Amino acid sequence: MTHVQDHFNIWLRDAFAAEGQSITMLTSQAKRIQNYPDIKGRVEEHLVETENQQELLRGLLERNAGPPLIRTVAGKLSTAAQGISGMLAGDEIVKGAMATYIFEQGEIASYRVLLAAADELGDAEAQDVLSRIMEQELAMAGWLYDHLDVLTRIYLMRDERDLQAKR
Repeated sequence: MTHVQDHFNIWLRDAFAAEGQSITMLTSQAKRIQNYPDIKGRVEEHLVETENQQELLRGLLERNAGPPLIRTVAGKLSTAAQGISGMLAGDEIVKGAMATYIFEQGEIASYRVLLAAADELGDAEAQDVLSRIMEQELAMAGWLYDHLDVLTRIYLMRDERDLQAKR
């Protein structure tokens, strides 16, 4: 059982760091979005969810393995650099939505792995926390999937009419 717990703790730290990356990315997006109120609102809503998710994960980590500071800091720095490079793109809003969708899919995969490991450990508290987070990640990914088509069309329409389209 020790190896399972070790893997679980590492994956939990990775998920904690990913939520830190997500906070950085969503904060940057929320500040920059100007002409797309629906996506701005959903990004801000998911930012609050993500901050809460990270706190829930912190609780599990402190219970199991102690603070994950090194991975968290490194993850935030790499995401900050990605956010800066996206600001230069003329189609920033579209690329940002695509990046967020891809990121959500990675988080979903991570939580599926964590749920399987928590089940192997018989850790009901972790399963409950991870299931709640998974539902929020699935909801955000689903929302983005459902809105990428419309977002793209609005972007193209704004760009064609020489309106500020990129954000």
